[in-house]
Amino acid sequence: MPELPEVESARLVVERSALERTIADVDDTDTYECRPHAPGEIRDALLGRRLVDAHRRGKSMWCETSDDGPNLGIHLGMSGRILVSPSTKDDGSESEDDEGGDYQGSSGPTRGSGARKPEWYRFTLHFEDGGSLRLFDKRRLGRVRLDPDIEALGPDAGEVDRDEFRERVGRGTAPLKARLLDQATVSGIGNLLADEVLWQSHLSPQRPAGELTTDELDELRRELRKAIRSALRKGGVHTGEVIEHRGAGRHCPRCGAEMTRATVGGRTTWWCPQEQT
Repeated sequence: MPELPEVESARLVVERSALERTIADVDDTDTYECRPHAPGEIRDALLGRRLVDAHRRGKSMWCETSDDGPNLGIHLGMSGRILVSPSTKDDGSESEDDEGGDYQGSSGPTRGSGARKPEWYRFTLHFEDGGSLRLFDKRRLGRVRLDPDIEALGPDAGEVDRDEFRERVGRGTAPLKARLLDQATVSGIGNLLADEVLWQSHLSPQRPAGELTTDELDELRRELRKAIRSALRKGGVHTGEVIEHRGAGRHCPRCGAEMTRATVGGRTTWWCPQEQT
């Protein structure tokens, strides 16, 4: 599942390349990707409108549309990409999708990502200028919907302030990692990002969240913000310092201790038994 930095990269692709372009046609015929909407429902709602702003909270992304139209929510699923192609009006020929921005949900921005079967384009906005925005999704696990409900989401993990983070994360008996993964607590943290920030903070994923001190919570928030900024710069959460060391027989890159594995919060978790306490 893409995490906050990957979805932010996708949002930036839309913001940079797809806003203020009139929608001339919509392919919303994939009944799984576009559920619960029937084929043609999204098309009818968007024809003639423009995407005017792109937003994100946690892992959720949506676009405002012109003339008080509905919000368009796009969820990337496990490995979805947003591909935006530029206008064809200048030279009369369509350019490669990647020229307008290519987003790889699982591993950050990519170019020249290999063969693309037509059926893997699950949703397309065709712009009046000849370009397009497409959701490319091999696994068919993404989602497109009108007016997505984001009310249940907690504050964005990259923006939550210190006091709210303390209140939301530092409570209860749930394991700390489970608390971080709860999108109603803070939104945007997935499995890899949680392991990275807990390793950077020297905190055990199994420790009860309510046992953390104020200083530990503040340090955890600082490391979370740093990890998000680093992932945005480098191309995704897979670039974290400890991520390549998550595996059987691998060792902590700081102290050399063999990494420990367990299931925490329903997710496979790796941590250093010597340093993360």
